[in-house]
Amino acid sequence: MTAKPRNHVTDLRGVSRMAIDATIGLTDLVEALHTRIARQPAGLAGPLVAGAVQGITGLVYKSIRGVARVAGSGIDAGLAQLGPMLREMGSSPTREALVAALNGVLGDYLAETGNPLAIAMQLRRHGRALELTPQALAAAIPSPRAKLVVLVHGLCMNDLQWERDGHDHGAALARDLQCTAVYLHHNSGLHVSTNGQAFAARLEALVAAWPVPLEELVIVGHSMGGLLARSAHHHGTAAQHRWPRLLRKLVFLGTPHHGAPLERGGNWIDLLLEQTPYTAPFARLGKIRSAGITDLRHGSVLDEDWQGRDRFARSADPRRPVPLPDGVRCYAIAATTGKSAGDLGDRLLGDGLVPLASALGRHDEAGFGLAFAQANQSIAYDTGHLGLLNQPAVYERLRSWLAD
Repeated sequence: MTAKPRNHVTDLRGVSRMAIDATIGLTDLVEALHTRIARQPAGLAGPLVAGAVQGITGLVYKSIRGVARVAGSGIDAGLAQLGPMLREMGSSPTREALVAALNGVLGDYLAETGNPLAIAMQLRRHGRALELTPQALAAAIPSPRAKLVVLVHGLCMNDLQWERDGHDHGAALARDLQCTAVYLHHNSGLHVSTNGQAFAARLEALVAAWPVPLEELVIVGHSMGGLLARSAHHHGTAAQHRWPRLLRKLVFLGTPHHGAPLERGGNWIDLLLEQTPYTAPFARLGKIRSAGITDLRHGSVLDEDWQGRDRFARSADPRRPVPLPDGVRCYAIAATTGKSAGDLGDRLLGDGLVPLASALGRHDEAGFGLAFAQANQSIAYDTGHLGLLNQPAVYERLRSWLAD
């Protein structure tokens, strides 16, 4: 999917489509709840109530959905006519953050429905997309270096959010190590493996078009971004791409290699809601969360981890083990809100989203464990998940590893 020109009308079209779909979805939910209640024994009135739901009440629900679809089509058609008349607008960090969060939660739905708010994958600098040709790259990057660092953001985030409290790992590395930093911008609500394959293709195009001979490629992934990097390397190697042979180092910052407890908790809530006829319709609300989010239950990076499966069903870890890439120096930094090793925050919370063991690739089953060398692991204490983006000690460790 390629990025299309945006203006206020395209944003409005995206929001209006979501509003119409939400109206239809809410109607479905209320009808399902009404039907479930009507099916419960209620003496002699039970059959009468059930008949009403199937009869006149069912017609009402059907009419609401029909009106919503017709109204939505009319609004969308009108806005589509108006859109080309307006000039393309710039973006703002606030809009970028809102759209990124929306894509993280509903990104697969946005992409499947062709919603203008769906993010198209791009490699960017300073929030601007890079055209992957030698001439365009040379114009966009005045002094391209032989060492290239690609930074990959996590769930519900965007490339501009690498800058936090005035610090940006990419900009700092470019300054300190004489390298060029490029940032991936992606729809984090898609399956990790879907994004991984697209990322692999973008890297291949980037390497082919780099204006100077490229000696070293490094990828730094924050949170889900690390899973994308592992997926991309797997797919790029299988496709015999050139870029995996140039990849020298791979750094993971708070990456949930073996999943995150919040998604596993969400899965349990789905199951609990489905246990009674009165709460079962509400399980639909939990199932609007994106494919990217459900991939975080176990840390899935391959298509076969989810294809042919109900991604909301409770099941054992379905993953096929994917080891760290051969010939690449891999590093992991985990964070913990605990102030020292072994205290309550360290043991129970990790960085608030990702447990220490998951971020360091540790697993009870040897086949799933990731073999980070001891010297290539680090723990940032008294640090939350987002603190990995600007904590001075984290940057110093990152800089020293990549300077080695």
